[in-house]
Amino acid sequence: MSVPFVATVRHLPQSEELLREFPGNLPFVNGMELEFETPVTFFVGENGSGKSTLLEAIAVLAGFPISGGSTNESGSRHGLAEKSLLAEQLRVGFRNRPRDGYFFRAELQAHFATLLDERRDDPDFAGDPYARYGGKSLLLQSHGEAFLSVMKNRFNSGLYLLDEPESALSPQRQLALLALMYQLVEKQQAQFLVATHSPILLTYPGAKMISFDDPGLPSIEFTETKHYQITHGILTRPESYWKYLREE
Repeated sequence: MSVPFVATVRHLPQSEELLREFPGNLPFVNGMELEFETPVTFFVGENGSGKSTLLEAIAVLAGFPISGGSTNESGSRHGLAEKSLLAEQLRVGFRNRPRDGYFFRAELQAHFATLLDERRDDPDFAGDPYARYGGKSLLLQSHGEAFLSVMKNRFNSGLYLLDEPESALSPQRQLALLALMYQLVEKQQAQFLVATHSPILLTYPGAKMISFDDPGLPSIEFTETKHYQITHGILTRPESYWKYLREE
């Protein structure tokens, strides 16, 4: 199944000075060329490897606000005030420009929920700010319920960039997200780029996994990810892991 929207991402040549500074000094950046071949692509790797930085840059180049949300929030001031420095050094090749989509940034969803409440209280805001997010304030729901409410009600046809969506989701709710992703992808009108540490999400059939633990950003198999290996290991042999942890 071909990708409907983002086909390639490449890093433009930069001066030696810029390559010595962030984000040019990230190990994978200089000369990076990525081709997206499947509608679901996972960015995997250790904390600080640059997964979220690249996802953020792609989101900005696709027209989404850096703090998360859809293009409707492009002029809103919620969450982050800075800009994506990496976006200025990249070019994204689109097969088609998405008409809709969403940048789901887990650590800033509370800011987005507050934005919706501010719209509710704004006399100049026309319409129901919760109409596309489940019909009620996200702040009145648990963290995980609010996450899933956004996903179930807001995700449809379009480009979806998800940064650690599992952070507030139970294993059962992660399965619900997988089912939703599958339903949308099967319609051949949705593409997902997901930065994650969840071995549950990584089970998505046929997904491409890009490892940020290697500067070359190779594609790897699900069972080759450290997320799978460590999770599988500690669940099947907890005593061997705890022997090491006690020694530490």
